Amino acid sequence: MRLKLICLLLLSSTALPVLAQHKFPADVARFVEKRDGYDHFRGEEPYDEERKQFLIKNINALCTGTDAKLAQLKKKYAQRAAIMRKLNDYDAQIEDGQP
Repeated sequence: MRLKLICLLLLSSTALPVLAQHKFPADVARFVEKRDGYDHFRGEEPYDEERKQFLIKNINALCTGTDAKLAQLKKKYAQRAAIMRKLNDYDAQIEDGQP
């Protein structure tokens, strides 16, 4: 019994973040994935020229258009508090500051 309870707790704790992402509409989930990818790459260290070019390529691919998309999503979901809380986690303008 105790082992079943431990297994259940472990499974639920690892599944919750995945399930939480599915609470958003598809367009919001895609934006979150793209913008989080951008945040990941912009935090990486360009320790040599090859790495620097790799980072710039990925940052540009993930960042381009996200300022406008964020504004569009905020307008579309203005009345949905949970979505707005998530969208408000992101800076409104990041494209001007790209490498």
